Amino acid sequence: MSLTNTQYDIILRGYENKQLNTRHELERRTKYVYEHIPAYRELEDTIATLSVSQGKKYLEGNESAIEELKAELARLSARKAQLLKDAGLPADYLKPSYTCPDCRDTGYIDGQKCHCFKQTMINLLYEQSNIREMLQNENFNALSYEYYEGEHLSHFRNAVTTCQNFIKNFNSDYHNLFFYGTVGTGKSFLSNCVAKELIESGHSVIYFSSSGLFDFLSKYSFDLKNREDQIEQHNDLYQCDLLIIDDLGTELTNQFVTSQLFSLLNGRHMGKKATVISTNLSLEELRNRYSDRIFSRITSHYEICKLTGPDIRMYKKRLLNRK
Repeated sequence: MSLTNTQYDIILRGYENKQLNTRHELERRTKYVYEHIPAYRELEDTIATLSVSQGKKYLEGNESAIEELKAELARLSARKAQLLKDAGLPADYLKPSYTCPDCRDTGYIDGQKCHCFKQTMINLLYEQSNIREMLQNENFNALSYEYYEGEHLSHFRNAVTTCQNFIKNFNSDYHNLFFYGTVGTGKSFLSNCVAKELIESGHSVIYFSSSGLFDFLSKYSFDLKNREDQIEQHNDLYQCDLLIIDDLGTELTNQFVTSQLFSLLNGRHMGKKATVISTNLSLEELRNRYSDRIFSRITSHYEICKLTGPDIRMYKKRLLNRK
């Protein structure tokens, strides 16, 4: 998926607006120069007349006409630049000012997406993900093993390796991740590490806390008056490259939640769209809380990562209180 057609259209309209603004600004500057520096416009008229004249000479057999034209154009261009300078304006005052000089605000260079287009894509993907600010602090650059030891360290190292392989093979293999274990052991952190890496490589990622997800699905199902405004976001839940469901089990679980969760997980599995789930529930609690179908779907089609150990958030809080 990466970007939907609608999102591409938004980006392209942004480039069209940049180009339009550049043209309007150039027209404004040109008008100012023509009004305040009459000699500048006279030089431009001279250049146009000279170009036609020398072109005719060249066609009539005067082979030196082009070289003569180049020399004269260089002299006239220098004169134009001097006129602008004398008026207190920069020499490039009447050159288009692009946001991205490399692609001249077209978004493409030789048929390939410009670096500015790719960055615009990433910015849009961050907006869609719901976790831009969170990922500033929770990413692989902040990864630390110092809070783990023994068996807990082994679990965490294995989970990190699983995440790295998940990212490395994301475009070639369909996989899902399921993090479970005790509170504060890095499950959400690793989910966010995966999210940042995939967004930065141009993949669409959507994050929802479990309660937020089912709140949205409830509104979509029962608030028929506003459903039209939510259709695109609902479709994205099924079509985005990666969906993250954080803290599964913190929602008020009922028959509606169970049916919606199965529908979502099954739909994404059928479409080979990756999902990452984190929960504080044990596997037994997962089976008891949700349907056998959901339990089977997760245990059969997700890589299961168990994380254990002390609550890192509480540990960090205690350290801060000591300072």
